[in-house]
Amino acid sequence: MRASDFDFDLPPELIAQTPLPRRDDSRMMVVDRTAGAFTHARFKDLPGYLCPDDLLVLNDVKVIPAKTWAKRGAATIEFLFVKEIDPGIWEALARPARRLRTGERVEFPDGFSAAVIASGDGGLRILRFPDENVREHLRHIGFAPLPPYIKRKRADGSQRAEDLARYQTVYAASGDAIAAPTAGLHFTPEVLAALGKKGVRTAKVTLNVGLATFQPVRTDDLSKHQMLEETYEISPEAVVSINEAKGRGAGVVAVGTTVVRTLESAGRSGRGEAGRGSTSLFILPGYKFKIVDRLLTNFHLPKSTLLMLVSAFAGRDLILEAYREAVREKYRFFSYGDCMLIL
Repeated sequence: MRASDFDFDLPPELIAQTPLPRRDDSRMMVVDRTAGAFTHARFKDLPGYLCPDDLLVLNDVKVIPAKTWAKRGAATIEFLFVKEIDPGIWEALARPARRLRTGERVEFPDGFSAAVIASGDGGLRILRFPDENVREHLRHIGFAPLPPYIKRKRADGSQRAEDLARYQTVYAASGDAIAAPTAGLHFTPEVLAALGKKGVRTAKVTLNVGLATFQPVRTDDLSKHQMLEETYEISPEAVVSINEAKGRGAGVVAVGTTVVRTLESAGRSGRGEAGRGSTSLFILPGYKFKIVDRLLTNFHLPKSTLLMLVSAFAGRDLILEAYREAVREKYRFFSYGDCMLIL
């Protein structure tokens, strides 16, 4: 199987640069796997497509303001804070990183600095800070870690507050993510209330969205691609809800690919298991899903592991035809874009 099997043409103007004024006004393509057909709706119509007693599983991870800039002499370097290794020590992605060597110092806007104590592949650097309050510093100076296809001018912070609010689900609660679980960005308290009124149950898991979720595939031969690890946590209460849903024959509806990877990683026996873990699960067509019955997801990049996962769930040919239809109908693509419900 090859990455080129998951390519499609996308006009650049369909890449959403800003969120809609209301989260639940986004469009929703509904894909019926049995009929091999798709229809068009709005996200606020979601309760009408689910059944009473279905279980909706959400990723409640919280996105940190992980992107910021620092000075090394006269040079400006962009940093994406990836994860905390120890108190005061962080792994960060630097750009440009070529001349940022071990032993050098960088100065951040609010007067705190860091020493580069190690270098890794692909621009990764290990930074040591003089105190442990790095998250507090980021809260003051950091920007939402928007993907590079969403264009923002660093000097113009006018959209900073909006992005920090909108690149976050309304139910975000815990963890450290450097990218949003974007299928969840469409939810509003009103839609969640309507789902509850219909009898749809909810459960929450936490997957710390990291580099693996948007890791590019650098080889056409997919057997050579190795997913990076991401950590997750599933509470005993969530596992009870998931296993009860499977036991009574109710549909388990995953909100996003991060939930799919969490549930399928923790439920390889066909039953969910509570606790913390890590996953490097790479889902391709031919994979047999054990937990997830339906999927709500955004539209993904060509040749991405996320598009491959969705193709495994619904069939490559059907998904690529649905994407062509989305282009014809001028759907908004990627993180701030529209969504797809696969039944």
